Amino acid sequence: MPSDNELIGTVSGLLAEYAHCIDSDDLERWPDFFTEDARYRITTTFNHDRGLPIGIIDAKNRNMMQDRVAALRKANIYEPQRYRHIISVVRITGRSDDLVEAEASFMVVRTMIDGRQDLFVSGRYLDSIDISGERPLFTEKLVVLDSDKIDTLLAIPL
Repeated sequence: MPSDNELIGTVSGLLAEYAHCIDSDDLERWPDFFTEDARYRITTTFNHDRGLPIGIIDAKNRNMMQDRVAALRKANIYEPQRYRHIISVVRITGRSDDLVEAEASFMVVRTMIDGRQDLFVSGRYLDSIDISGERPLFTEKLVVLDSDKIDTLLAIPL
């Protein structure tokens, strides 16, 4: 079994690659960070703390994530924008032989086509990660936003 420091390195590397994929607009690769039956959900602290199942985005498997990317590319209309993730140091919150539970805080700066930049969202990632394969994969990624208000369409994954 890997040490906590090794797990922190593994999870930090996964999060760095995950953020780079989104920040570089390589969204077709985004579902590849998840197992086939993984869940990806964005919710708010208000809903999470009360156990409310309402998600802003709720994908229950990799196919749903692939559909989301296809919709972003072909069907959705939204103002062009780029994200830049800033992710905190990872904290390991649980572990078993093949599964790691981890938490990290994040902020996303959004840059619009006119050059305007703003702090778009902040929150925390609550991740379950399968480490049994040749590379780690999310089995669940819960994105818990600090604020209940988002000023525009949340189109791109966080």
